[in-house]
Amino acid sequence: MINKFHFRFLLSLCFIFMVKTQAQDKKAESKNTVRVLTFNILHGATTQGSFDLDVIAKVINDVNPDLVALQEVDFKTNRAHKLDLTTELALRTKMTSLFAKAMDYDGGEYGEAILSKYSFIKTRNVPLPHSHGNEPKAAVEASLVLASADTIIFIATHLDHLKDGTDRYNQAKMINELFPHGNHPMILAGDLNDVPKSKTIKLLKEEWGASFDEKSPEPTFPSNNPKIKIDYIMFYPKDRWKVIETKVIQDSIASDHCAYLSVLQLLPDKN
Repeated sequence: MINKFHFRFLLSLCFIFMVKTQAQDKKAESKNTVRVLTFNILHGATTQGSFDLDVIAKVINDVNPDLVALQEVDFKTNRAHKLDLTTELALRTKMTSLFAKAMDYDGGEYGEAILSKYSFIKTRNVPLPHSHGNEPKAAVEASLVLASADTIIFIATHLDHLKDGTDRYNQAKMINELFPHGNHPMILAGDLNDVPKSKTIKLLKEEWGASFDEKSPEPTFPSNNPKIKIDYIMFYPKDRWKVIETKVIQDSIASDHCAYLSVLQLLPDKN
């Protein structure tokens, strides 16, 4: 017969076991959870006309991301005081970095970049199609291994901004043709320069899941009074990722874009 003492002891053991199990589950989940940020950094300029990389770094550090997609990144241009912005921001955020040139510009180079808490296994710079005379664009790809030992591919890009949208659509088409067909889960992040119901975003969503709220997408531009959503984080395959959290980080000084954060959990492969 169990007396009150034994009952309380058994109850305590059950409670300790439950807490320990929950802690282990939480620890396991954290290993396959990725904090992803995309941020158009306005080539290091602030909306006040100054040049202040510390302001940009603070936005990044405050949300503690694992992966960052950066757009409008200068490499040793005259306007950026001949600095390598990617490396400068990597030093300020204590992350590793990768720059991908889209074009020569102002005595240096201009393109996209990645910051990461993880080292890279393999990287490549993929030029995207553009019409003659229009601004070249690129997608930078990095393979990396999460703390859960899962290999994923992170792609950062910046699509064309012109109103007619032809280049933007063709760039999205190439992204769909090149990337979401491999053996590893993928994340696509960047300034896509189009609204959620546009044909460009609809095309991407044929292959990619999207982290934003379809019914009420939070605007990301302009940073002083956001009215439209043009910055995105997407994922492939759609059934391998769970959206834990999304957040627009509004800082009207650091850039003309808001930074956009998504916390994604990689789910087990059912195959």
